[in-house]
Amino acid sequence: MIVTINGKASELDEPLTILALLESRGIAPSAVVVERNGEIVPGERFGEVGLNDGDHLEVLRFVGGG
Repeated sequence: MIVTINGKASELDEPLTILALLESRGIAPSAVVVERNGEIVPGERFGEVGLNDGDHLEVLRFVGGG
């Protein structure tokens, strides 16, 4: 299965949820916003939303500053 993450095609060996994908890449789910196919996915749904072949994800990290 191929999904595009932040503009780069990535091959996944098995179907994953957004939460499983983030965890497999060492990304803290509480520190990001995820857009899937143009729609923001609420963080509380990361464990429910499965990825499909051809999905486009944008994973945006929160950055502090001032």
